[in-house]
Amino acid sequence: MSPTTTTILISSLATGTIITASSHHWLMAWAGLEMNTLAIIPMISKQHHPRATEAATKYFLTQAAASATILFSSTTNAWQTGTWDIINMTSPTANMLLTVALAMKLGLAPMHFWLPEVLQGSTIKTALIITTWQKLAPMTLIFMTSNTLPTTALLTMAMISTLLGGWAGLNQTQTRKIMAYSSIAHLGWMAAITTIMPSLLALNLMLYLFMTTSMFYMLILLNSKNIKDMATSPTTSPTTTTLAMLTLLSLGGLPPLTGFMPKWLIIEELTTQNFTTTATILALSALLSLFFYLRLSYSSTITLAPNTTTTKHKWRFKPTINTTLLTTTLPTSLLMLPITPMIC
Repeated sequence: MSPTTTTILISSLATGTIITASSHHWLMAWAGLEMNTLAIIPMISKQHHPRATEAATKYFLTQAAASATILFSSTTNAWQTGTWDIINMTSPTANMLLTVALAMKLGLAPMHFWLPEVLQGSTIKTALIITTWQKLAPMTLIFMTSNTLPTTALLTMAMISTLLGGWAGLNQTQTRKIMAYSSIAHLGWMAAITTIMPSLLALNLMLYLFMTTSMFYMLILLNSKNIKDMATSPTTSPTTTTLAMLTLLSLGGLPPLTGFMPKWLIIEELTTQNFTTTATILALSALLSLFFYLRLSYSSTITLAPNTTTTKHKWRFKPTINTTLLTTTLPTSLLMLPITPMIC
C-alpha cells in the first residue's frame, strides 16, 4: 500500500472518530462511524489473501448491521420524542436497540463472534487499530448516553463477556486471538460500570488502550504470531520479552501492576451499589483470563536463562516499529499500584 493511500486511510479514521466524538446529532455520529468502517476495510484486506478478504467481509457486514441498528434506534427515538440529540435518548425501545448496536460495534458478547476471526485474518498492526482506535467512537457514544442505557442489559453483557473472554482464551495458541478475547473480557469490565460510574469507565478505557498498545507493539517487535514464537523470543530479545511478560500480567490484573487498579475499583463500586453477584462473577472470570496470560508469560520466559537454541526461526530481525511510541506507552502500562490512592 502506497504512503499516500495509507495517509488518506489513517486521516479518514481520525476524522471519523473526531466527527462522532464531537457530534450532538445522531446523523452526524452515524456518518462518523461509517467513515471509520470504510477506512479500515482496505487496511484489513490489503494482504490480497483469502483469509484477509474474509476478515474484511465479516467486519464490513457486522459494522454495517450495527450502524443500521444505531440509525434505526435514533429514528425510533426521534419519532417518539421529536429530537435527534444524542443525550436525549428517552425511549426504552430505542435505548435497548442502541445498546445492542454499540455492543456489536465493540465486539461485546454475545455479539462478539466477528472479533477473533477478523483479528486473526488481519496483520498485527491492523489488529492493533481494531482493538484500540476503533473502540473510541462507540465508547464515546456509550459515555454520552450512559445515563439512559439499560443497566440490567449492560450488566448481563458484562458477565457474559468476561466469562466468555476467559474461557475461550484458554484454548488459543495464536497471539492475535488471545488479544481478541482479552479485548472482549476488558470490554465486559467497562460495560459493567458504564451506567454506575462513567468516570471509572473512562479510566478503565484509558488504561486498556495503553496496555493493549504496548502489548501489540511488542508482538510486532518480537514478530510473535503464536505461543511458539513467544517461546523462542527470549533468545533474540530478553529485555523486550521480560517487558512483554509484565505487560501481559498487567492486562491480566495481577497486583501490584496497573491492570489490577481498574478491576479493584470496579469491584468496589459494584459492591457498594449492591451488585454483589455481578462483582463476584467478574472477579472469578478475571482468574480465567489471568490463567492464559500467565501461560503466555511462562512460555515466553521459560528460556530466559542463558542457553542456546537450535531453532532456525527468528534468529535475526529488524525493528520495524516506532520505538518512541513504545517508550511512552510502556511505562504507563507498567505503573505500580501505589498511584491508586491518588486517583481515588
